[in-house]
Amino acid sequence: MPAFALTIFTGAFLLFQVQPLAGKYILPWFGGGPGVWTTCMLFFQLLLLGGYAYAHAVSRYLKPRTQAILHVVLLAAALASLPITPSDAWKPAAGDDPAWRILALLTASLGLPYLVLSATGPLLQAWFRRTSPGTSPYRLYALSNVGSLLALISYPFYFETNFTRLAQAQFWSWGLGFYAACCGFCAWRIWKNADAVTPSAASAEAPADIPPPTAYQRALWICLPAVASTLLLAGTNKMCLDVASIPFLWVLPLALYLLSFIISFDSPRWYSRFWFTLLLGAALIGVCLALFEGPDMPIVQQVVIYSAALWVGSMICHGELYRLKPHPTHLTEFYLFIAAGGALGGLFVALIAPAVFNNYYELHFSLALLVALLLVISAQDHAALSPRRWRVLAVLLAVGAVYGADQTMTPVVAWLRTKPPALFSTVEYFWTSTQHAGLHWPVWLAAGLLAALVALLRRRAQPLNGHRATCGLLGLGLVGLMVVLGVQIHETSRGSLLSARNFYGVLSVQEYGPEDPSTHYRLLLHGRITHGVQFVAPERARTLTSYFGARSGLGLALRTFPRQQNQRIGLLGLGVGTVAAYGKPGDYLRIYEIDPAVKQLAEKPFSYLARSDAQIELVMGDGRLSLEREPPQNFDFLIMDAFSSDAVPVHLLTREAFAIYLRHLKPDGVIIVNISNRYLDLRPVVENAARAIGFRYHTIECEDGSDDEDEGAWWLYGSTFVVLSQNRAFMDNYALRNAASSTPSVPNTIPLWTDDYTSMFRVLK
Repeated sequence: MPAFALTIFTGAFLLFQVQPLAGKYILPWFGGGPGVWTTCMLFFQLLLLGGYAYAHAVSRYLKPRTQAILHVVLLAAALASLPITPSDAWKPAAGDDPAWRILALLTASLGLPYLVLSATGPLLQAWFRRTSPGTSPYRLYALSNVGSLLALISYPFYFETNFTRLAQAQFWSWGLGFYAACCGFCAWRIWKNADAVTPSAASAEAPADIPPPTAYQRALWICLPAVASTLLLAGTNKMCLDVASIPFLWVLPLALYLLSFIISFDSPRWYSRFWFTLLLGAALIGVCLALFEGPDMPIVQQVVIYSAALWVGSMICHGELYRLKPHPTHLTEFYLFIAAGGALGGLFVALIAPAVFNNYYELHFSLALLVALLLVISAQDHAALSPRRWRVLAVLLAVGAVYGADQTMTPVVAWLRTKPPALFSTVEYFWTSTQHAGLHWPVWLAAGLLAALVALLRRRAQPLNGHRATCGLLGLGLVGLMVVLGVQIHETSRGSLLSARNFYGVLSVQEYGPEDPSTHYRLLLHGRITHGVQFVAPERARTLTSYFGARSGLGLALRTFPRQQNQRIGLLGLGVGTVAAYGKPGDYLRIYEIDPAVKQLAEKPFSYLARSDAQIELVMGDGRLSLEREPPQNFDFLIMDAFSSDAVPVHLLTREAFAIYLRHLKPDGVIIVNISNRYLDLRPVVENAARAIGFRYHTIECEDGSDDEDEGAWWLYGSTFVVLSQNRAFMDNYALRNAASSTPSVPNTIPLWTDDYTSMFRVLK
């Protein structure tokens, strides 16, 4: 068993170590958003399904020695396909479909090694069952997940922070060689112990009293992992939405997902449907609160809540899956169905959800689906609940009802304002009167329910058959959850003028104050991050807003630059086009934007581009890739406004990127970087790059519009810009030097970022 255990562990470690590495290689090419990682996960799940299908087919239809020969040949071919680093020829061009290009890229660079590694778990467990009959192979599955978990945890904390991408890829290649040697030894073992019995004949040797899996079991083998996979990817998208698509936030949900596999498949004693259903109820209340509070809730608290919900949901799916495990005769079929379910979840989140939903609603969908699936399983399982568990359930349900309804009643009342006056007035009167009495209406409802349940339990000494009651409570919980999530979706979309979703994220245009022309404005959100504000009234439509006020680092640099006429300006990141308001007659503004939806919204309903006096040209595609392909543009200013969002394109901040910018900059030109970001401190990164290319720099922090000069200018946000140049006269300008912030009190310990080394984990605030 040690040889099989080592091989399975090594294969699982390599399988999950390469996932964040591959994502890190291609993330810069496709905008740096969560969609890149979701598409990568879809590829990995599809290849996992392919590997499990291969393992099932060869173990079922081929003799042991033929299996060994075939797998050794595939191992040799996988080694011959190294290295796994993608070629620059795969860099996308404008107009390419990102999802399909990512899938093709990964298939070409990583397909065969990943396919062979994917087959390790089920195939070697089948081999182990032949060499060690009578020993259950399912604990080897738990061991494989331990290897996967170790790979994921070690990547952001050790490998990413200490080694370049090239070194990581080389280590992985050496690891694949070691794995191939271990797997070759296991193949020799199966060759040595092979007999003339075919796999199909061996399958027939299962005990006669073991029934084959039913259609219901097979359906759950697919549905349970599909729900868990959907929950995993939806939760990952939600967490990456507000911070950044970094390996740490990819790894955390996936690690919790694997941890649930390890615990569930180690022993049935770790999973109790009753207690995990209660935990699920608590987790759902927390998720609903996080959804309603949105950005007002601290990001750490959000990550904890979503992670807890993901782990509890995965434990339920995988705990029920382990209960449904078949006789080892059907082992490879069981794993094949699990992989198929995981791939279905990935297909839904990566390809179907962006086409169906106009926002990130797959998390809502997966939570409702989880409760519905638990209801179906409970309906088929006639289990009894003891009076003690009934009392626990009654108390917790009452507490959950009080807390959940108390938190969600306010938005419900707000929603009822849009309904007939009589209905709203009745509900509002009852709500406010109970508040004045010091109690909320759920208290009375929950107290009555609790009293009735306790009275019933006290009259019954024998254990209760809780089948119908359990299903009824789950059904009520599902209805309540759907109502609360529906209200939250309504709250999210309220006031939204337009909404669009594509590979690069969710964009929505919010409209405020239409009743007063002087304060009527529109706001563009990318996820939850503001990407621009514009007043609607023509006389105020050119007002500088958000991060780009006259006192910001950008405004100061443009005002104090010696050459004020016929400026050539490059801009990476369009937003609503606010920078175009600085354009003067004779100026040329060249804007690089990767998201076609942003371009459409900047042209309508926003109008900064149309109202600018400068000549404007839009270039679609990744800014850095576009600049790489273009001849020198001789910019006076190159402005980067791509780092305030949730999808931070780190490839724009490397030493190699700044070398590209130098090629397009006039000798006395200026680079201006907007590093305003709620969760990342990019100042040391940009300052390191400035020193690497020999530029002087000023970091200029500007408060929001509450200062004396702009008192009441709520449309001006706090901002941080880094201004870089070799123009000594410009950099010595008094206004610029006076506005620059002092050297940070904390020493800069962040290494220089290069294309081969970046670590966003180290710049988290």
